Amino acid sequence: MKTLSLALAAMLAAAAPVAAQQITGAGATFPAPVYAKWGEAAKAAIGIELNYQAIGSGGGQNQIFNRTVDFGASDAPVDAPKLAENKLLQFPSVMGAVVPIVNIPGVELNKLKLTGELLADIYAGKITKWNDARLVAANAGLTLPNLAIAPVYRADGSGTTFVFTSYLSAVSPDWKSHVGAAASVKWPAGNGAKGNDGVAATVKQVKGAIGYVENAYATQNKLISTQLRNKAGQYVVPTLAAFSDAAASGDWASAKNYAVNLIDTAGATSWPIVSATFILLPQDPKDAARSANVMKFFDWAYTNGGAIAAGLEYIPLPKAVQDAVRASWKAEIKS
Repeated sequence: MKTLSLALAAMLAAAAPVAAQQITGAGATFPAPVYAKWGEAAKAAIGIELNYQAIGSGGGQNQIFNRTVDFGASDAPVDAPKLAENKLLQFPSVMGAVVPIVNIPGVELNKLKLTGELLADIYAGKITKWNDARLVAANAGLTLPNLAIAPVYRADGSGTTFVFTSYLSAVSPDWKSHVGAAASVKWPAGNGAKGNDGVAATVKQVKGAIGYVENAYATQNKLISTQLRNKAGQYVVPTLAAFSDAAASGDWASAKNYAVNLIDTAGATSWPIVSATFILLPQDPKDAARSANVMKFFDWAYTNGGAIAAGLEYIPLPKAVQDAVRASWKAEIKS
């Protein structure tokens, strides 16, 4: 009887689930959908549970500067002096695309055509009605209503805003000189909403609204995205193929701290607003074991998360970049 009890106890112990090891991160809302899916899969595969708070890139930077999380996440790359000052390693996790979204009665998915110049003038408050002559001229055959345009922007410090305003600055000299590119800018027109999800929800609710979000928020919320004219002068639809074409042109070898520029790249089929998103990891972690688990998590994501990313229309990093990041972990993170 005693032997049976011992055997039963051993079986129960073996069957008991091992508690997952938790890592904490905070920051960019841009990659939040893929981090959520990676987190679910990694918990089952390697026993690491991700607790990620999508609070915006500015918040993520502040939290890792203050060491209140294991890693920070930011779409806007941190410059070299600030990385050195805060003893941080920066590396990319995945790439994604920013897309314009609209709520215009009678206008269906990917029917509206926009250019970077038109977008800049809409957000500058220079184009205020959907039936403006310049919009009508770009959209022959599409009926645009006499309806006020309601621009929606990110109210919080946002890497998505950095990516979007970097694009506007690249295509509009006027925007570059008067507003510029940053995670937070002084918007000439419109109203703010918090997070990619907040912008998506506001555009969905307000007739005449236009906003900008990471593509996954548009597809998951069934929002009306638009065509956008690229550097080659072609109007392209936001698709994984168009995002991947833009991503393929990235000059990673010359990008300091992996801050590669994927904005308005050449190529007839390239989507013009694509960006990597970044992880900020202490070089001198307070808890070496938790920091090691962050690296283990992203190593798993690099190797096993590509299909999950592609399913959400994110673009996995090139293998050479993944291998370079792994080498930097070994060289720059204290164990």
